[in-house]
Amino acid sequence: MQNIGIIIKRNNQRALAIGVKLGRWLIKEFGKQILSESELAEQLGLSGLTKTELTTRADLIVVLGGDGTLLSIARHIQKNSCPILGVNLGGLGFLTAITLDELFQVMLEVLAGNYSLSQRMVLKVELYRDKRMISRHNVLNDIVINKGAMARIIDLKTVIDNNLVNTFKADGLIFSTPTGSTGYSMSAGGPIVYPTLNCITVAPICPHTLSNRPLIVPPEVTIETTLTSTDSDDVFLTLDGQTGVSMQPLDRIVITKSEHSIELVTSLSKTYFEVLRNKLKWGDRYQNHGE
Repeated sequence: MQNIGIIIKRNNQRALAIGVKLGRWLIKEFGKQILSESELAEQLGLSGLTKTELTTRADLIVVLGGDGTLLSIARHIQKNSCPILGVNLGGLGFLTAITLDELFQVMLEVLAGNYSLSQRMVLKVELYRDKRMISRHNVLNDIVINKGAMARIIDLKTVIDNNLVNTFKADGLIFSTPTGSTGYSMSAGGPIVYPTLNCITVAPICPHTLSNRPLIVPPEVTIETTLTSTDSDDVFLTLDGQTGVSMQPLDRIVITKSEHSIELVTSLSKTYFEVLRNKLKWGDRYQNHGE
């Protein structure tokens, strides 16, 4: 791993300071080439790169921030050989499970080749309007169709492999990867799915009919959802919480498994279930009340 990318949370002085310290350490102690965007590159005396340029050149990407920062770079990766090491600088983060205290020790282990990777499924979504594709995106977490605050319940006709599932009457729909199952999908009542599984969760948001429950479907399927409400003018397609596209009546999205995946460097000192316990505070009620 000669080329190390460092991505920091934007406009965050703490992340910038840690990025400078990490970059200088990697250059001085190991002779690594550091790749970064303009804010950090300027502090290191380097030329800044775009996220796309960085992902095509880096052998490893270190993310200093939270899950949102990691998602902002993951959607630019178009190959499987650029693993991401996510470092959580505070807050709830499932993707950035490595703590700041662990950072330099974990980096030593990674540079020595002593690390493991967690391969994560990616979804591809295409948005069609009048039979013409107007946008295409890759997502690591979730694809969300939802209405604005003042809009009525919307109708979303959903077909899987040309078989009608339902016309959901709801505030929206969430299509989640296993990685994204601990995000918006979980808040909407969806299941927590072990992150290395290959499947897609379809979870309605506040459905009009309570019998509409989340579905888990295999990754090989093609999911098509059409906004059939003709009076809906405040509906959005949101991708990983990073990008939003306004939808019009009769717009259609097509969701399939992407040809590539994302590789995350995992902590050697704790399991996924330990991360769940810590992040979701499982068992805390007993500790808090002295039971």
